[in-house]
Amino acid sequence: MTRAIHRSLLLPAVAAGLVTFACARLAFAEPVVADSTAAATAPVADADVPATDTLATVLPARADSASAPGFNPRPTIGRKLVVLTGKPETVLRSGPGGGFAIVGTWPAGTRFSVIAKSGAWIGVKVSDTETGWVHASLCKELDDLSGLQYRPNPRLYSRTGSYVVSAYGGAYAYDRKSNSAVLGGRLGYYVFDRVVAEAGLSWTHVHRPAEIVESLFDLRLEAEDFAMLFYQMNVTFELLPGRQMVPYVSGGVGSTLMLGRSTPAVNFGAGTRLFLSRRAAMRWDVRDYRFENTSTSGVRRNNNVEFTLGTEYLY
Repeated sequence: MTRAIHRSLLLPAVAAGLVTFACARLAFAEPVVADSTAAATAPVADADVPATDTLATVLPARADSASAPGFNPRPTIGRKLVVLTGKPETVLRSGPGGGFAIVGTWPAGTRFSVIAKSGAWIGVKVSDTETGWVHASLCKELDDLSGLQYRPNPRLYSRTGSYVVSAYGGAYAYDRKSNSAVLGGRLGYYVFDRVVAEAGLSWTHVHRPAEIVESLFDLRLEAEDFAMLFYQMNVTFELLPGRQMVPYVSGGVGSTLMLGRSTPAVNFGAGTRLFLSRRAAMRWDVRDYRFENTSTSGVRRNNNVEFTLGTEYLY
């Protein structure tokens, strides 16, 4: 009888344990199976689930660099558009100016993506391998292009490769004893922003009153009145290149022609250029010319000083 009682209590306990184990297994397994099945069988529609939403569920949120302080806005080159308005056709050029080569012509209404802007000219993408420039008056901006305008430093220009033509006048002190007017001109070339190679030609008329000149066995009065022509090849080094006011130092070699003779000469000096515009400038200069000339009284060493003021034009 005791064995029968134990058997009757054991069977319900075992049954209850099996039921509890089965329920617990189903409770833990059900979410995993549901998610796996949904991921494997549910179709993904691009229209219903955008790519940005999908990435947002995987990647953590990140602050937009365009709106974060201290960051530059994202570039929009190629996303802004212009439409041609010139009739019947508009000419596109290879650079921002009317002197550049013609790329082609396109009818009014043609749209181009913008890649750059320079003054009144807009650079557009003509094809995958070709670009062109159109004047702003011949097209309509469909977007704000102010962010594409190139604004260089107004105090700094690059003048490399420019030619300089100058004319000047001033005073010339011959041997520190005679002052006369001097006229001349120069042609220069900007080899670099700091270095200018120049060729110059000047003329003056020397008049020195009579003075006592001592030779080996004679004392006599001599007056000098003659024209003098001198030319030189100089190199100018600018101390503050590219600015509106440019101080410089200069030096070179040349020759002095006077009284039918030619004498080698050297010169050195300093001055300042004041640019009134990008192409026109004023220039003042002080220069020392040194040479020797032979006369009846022997060899004379000349140390002549020149002060000049002139104008320059770059092209």
